[in-house]
Amino acid sequence: MALFDDDFYSTKVPRKSRRQAPLSPSYPVPRSFRVQPRRSSMLKIVLVSALTSAVTVFAVLGALIWYHNSYPAAASASMLPLEQTGGNPYEQLTRVAEQVRPAVVSIVNYQNGEKELDTPPALDESALGSGVIFRKEGGKAYIVTNNHVISDADEVDAVLTDGTMLKATVVGADFISDIAVLSVSAKDVDTVAPIGDSDQLQLGETVLAIGNPLGFNGTMTSGIVSYDNRLIPVSLNQDGNYDWEQNVIQTDAAINEGNSGGALVNLSGQVIGINTMKIADTGVEGLGFAIPINEVMDNAEQLMKNGKINRPYLGVYSVDLDNEYAYRSYDEEEPESKKPELPDSVKEGAVVVEASGPAKAAGLAADDVIVQLDREKVGSTLELRKYLYNHKKAGDTLKVTYYRSGAKKTVNVTLESQPDNHK
Repeated sequence: MALFDDDFYSTKVPRKSRRQAPLSPSYPVPRSFRVQPRRSSMLKIVLVSALTSAVTVFAVLGALIWYHNSYPAAASASMLPLEQTGGNPYEQLTRVAEQVRPAVVSIVNYQNGEKELDTPPALDESALGSGVIFRKEGGKAYIVTNNHVISDADEVDAVLTDGTMLKATVVGADFISDIAVLSVSAKDVDTVAPIGDSDQLQLGETVLAIGNPLGFNGTMTSGIVSYDNRLIPVSLNQDGNYDWEQNVIQTDAAINEGNSGGALVNLSGQVIGINTMKIADTGVEGLGFAIPINEVMDNAEQLMKNGKINRPYLGVYSVDLDNEYAYRSYDEEEPESKKPELPDSVKEGAVVVEASGPAKAAGLAADDVIVQLDREKVGSTLELRKYLYNHKKAGDTLKVTYYRSGAKKTVNVTLESQPDNHK
């Protein structure tokens, strides 16, 4: 049961502002549940949070005590680094709670509600998530969270663990990396989370997830690093076309709606990831994911400096050639898809649905099938985007090889900076 709406990642995300994380093709199970939204007041957030936070901490402690008594050798091996607290995992856990938990905040996303006659439009609590305070400077405290937590917000509040509510300003947000940076007044902020090194993670290392699941502020859950360099394909535009890959840390620490933007912490009390999504389908348990903190901080620094992340812009919206809706899928008056005219040897590529900006200026048009960028073969929209973002920058010249009406052509495109509203 959910107390609040939340733009949490799942395999079924009906709104366009959310992403999809697919299951393996070998598991064609029904997609995730959708928690029914309910409204509640901020007073409920604070009251419920205070109670449930205490219950959660004691529950985690109890479980670890039982586990340690039953399997002392295994428990000791998973609690790294033990030398900092004399080998006592319980002290390690409580120290992490004291060190990091006050720096994890609740994020409330307000959006304009329905306007009633003779009254100004009201703001509704439209989404709830988490955030991590990572820096204080110049009278401000800076919070990192997920872009989807604050997406479409008209106002954003950050709520400290003691219930103090602070007006937040969006410093910068990035749709591709799903990272956003907020600022609040530093007057009431006492704790900043230590930042770790996600490149030093070890498989099986014990981690804690801290966040605001279902409005239960300050909740801690525990687990291990199940996989440290997982690539999850996502559909950025929710069109069923997986056009980006998210590098994530996989964990079995419980992550629920509202944990998005919260901290994944090691037992040294350092943030090593930002919790961002889970697979939530029938029969699926313990598959949560966090963006590695090294990647998060690189993006956060760019957002603080420029308000956005500078990427090259080609100007094509494309779908995969092997997608059944690839050809003219955008034309509602042409219900049956037509196969593009291609040589028999061409089985993969990115079909241009719409060309704009530099691509249009260079002569690319709808129905062109892009098969190569520079010397790199391109078999899908995902490969096109990866090559573009990983190897090129604004101002570079990109050689595009494509098919039009069965004929192979090439064109040079001068890349521009990605527009602010580009997705």
